[in-house]
Amino acid sequence: MVLFSPRRDLGEFRKRYKWMGLFAALLFAVILTRLIQLQVWDAEHFRTLAHQNITQTQTLPASRGLIVDTERRLIAGNEPAYDLLVTPSLLGAPGVQERLVALLNLDKAGADLLQSRIDALPVYRRNHQVLALRNIKRDQLAAVEAHRSELPGVEVRAVAVRHYPFGSLGGHAIGYLNEVSKAEIASQPDTYRLGDLGGRFGVERMLEAELRGARGFRSQLVDARGRILDELVVARSRGALPATQLNHRPPAPGADVQLTLDMELMRVIRKLVSPYPAASIAVVEAQTGMVRALYSKPSYDLNEITGFMSQDSYDALIKNPHRPLIDRTLYETYFPGSTFKPVTALAALADGLVDPKAPIHCGGYHELGNRRFRCTHVHGDVDMQQALGQSCNVYFYKLAEIIGVDRLAHYARAMGFGEPTGIGLDNEASGFIATREWYEKRYKRPYRSGFTLNAAIGQGNTRASVLQIAMAYAALSNGGNLLRPSLVERITSHDGEPIFTFTPTVRQRLPISHAHLETMLEGLRLTVADRSGTAFDPKRKDAVSAGGKTGTAQVTGLGGRSEDDPLAWFFRRSHAWFAGFAPFNNPEFVVVVLVEHGGSGGRTAAPIGLEILNYATKKRAAARLAGGAPDGSHS
Repeated sequence: MVLFSPRRDLGEFRKRYKWMGLFAALLFAVILTRLIQLQVWDAEHFRTLAHQNITQTQTLPASRGLIVDTERRLIAGNEPAYDLLVTPSLLGAPGVQERLVALLNLDKAGADLLQSRIDALPVYRRNHQVLALRNIKRDQLAAVEAHRSELPGVEVRAVAVRHYPFGSLGGHAIGYLNEVSKAEIASQPDTYRLGDLGGRFGVERMLEAELRGARGFRSQLVDARGRILDELVVARSRGALPATQLNHRPPAPGADVQLTLDMELMRVIRKLVSPYPAASIAVVEAQTGMVRALYSKPSYDLNEITGFMSQDSYDALIKNPHRPLIDRTLYETYFPGSTFKPVTALAALADGLVDPKAPIHCGGYHELGNRRFRCTHVHGDVDMQQALGQSCNVYFYKLAEIIGVDRLAHYARAMGFGEPTGIGLDNEASGFIATREWYEKRYKRPYRSGFTLNAAIGQGNTRASVLQIAMAYAALSNGGNLLRPSLVERITSHDGEPIFTFTPTVRQRLPISHAHLETMLEGLRLTVADRSGTAFDPKRKDAVSAGGKTGTAQVTGLGGRSEDDPLAWFFRRSHAWFAGFAPFNNPEFVVVVLVEHGGSGGRTAAPIGLEILNYATKKRAAARLAGGAPDGSHS
């Protein structure tokens, strides 16, 4: 019996043959399409990949701009150091990374840091260098150089690191550098790379864009082991791509910044406040708003905190009860105490609510309802000038009843309180000026006149920064111009081209007549010059003439500290204030001194402030005689 016929076998074969032919044709078409894609459509991409296999791209860091003071003393510069860079695609050979860790004598934390920096680099950039370790030690440098042949993709590069010759002096105003975060890299990928440093706080942060410059890059041809080939080898082996055609862009150095700060004046201030654990001082030019000193104590060493601070050192800063990380000149606010009394006087004079020559009797206290608001002592009959000079609380309590809290708030804002000064540093505090509406919402009850009495002498809920008070007194002493303070005198490019030059900016005019302004200034003169003045010192016979106001601001509570804290007695003490200007007849400098928990402003802060004014004014006069400082330009 025949089960399969030859004809049927042939038909089955032909059918299979067709399917086999179709499959072969499709396969050929796929291969052909892929070849076309590789050779035509994606040719440039794969040519680039092939080129990257034999190239190494070096990042060329930019030199950060210099920061100098008003007399061109170096505040922030650059010193040589050595960074370790690796190319992940070349470091992947067996045992290379382990050998590098051993040569550098890295502990587990150091090895993990190295690995994390390598892992953080995207795959498409693994032929680019990445910063592995910053500022390596001399013995580490020697070990790497001695075993360079065993470490493909590893390079040590000489770099410049930030150096601050004045250490902690002016640390909060100057600022420091620290490694940028992943969020900053993600938001500015063209600006920052892994391991870059960026400005933190102060001028370093405010002028980060101007100071940092722009990085460059250079591509180099390497062999299979990551060794850089010289141009002769390249020319012989790869005539189609001479070394001179490799990509190269030189870095652009950052701009240089000249500040208005006088670091010699800052040194004088540091010496004057050396007996006190915490203080804040601002010195500004009365006619221009240039800031000659911003001093906040305690501070921190900028060289230590710029990327190299140990955990123990940082913990010591955090645990310090005097909070060295806080900028007391701008960020912190305080009850201004009696330094606020000129604002109360301004509010009364501007609206014609009081005759400044009319006496008011001070019997040592002022009664409101069943409460007594006390004065420092019995002053008897005093007019406005005497009340300012002797700092009579009762006089200003009675003014407060006439003025009202909303009128007081209005004129306080006219003098710059309740909003930032506009200096541009960090997160400058606004301070606080309360109104009737705020009090009623805050305490959920009808307004009480006692709030106005406390506000009139700079207590209650009134808060201000040291710099705000300095700018208010500059306005009083310069004829009524509320200026915007400036820390920057000029900015120049690395080749000397001017980018910015300071010019004074008037924010607004004080709403007061010249006659009323003279009335207040005479009261401030009596503070220093009259025997009954709270800042009078008979030993100041050869000192420059000055005006000013002392303040002794009470504190509330212990700031979260326990009653058992051995420093509890200290933190209960009042803050000592002095705000003043000199010379009296033609004011050039304004100083505000705050000694935290320093007690009496007249005994503690006033001598410091008057000594600063004496130094700055005499230095200016000497420079003018020598022809080195035109009026109103430099100290």
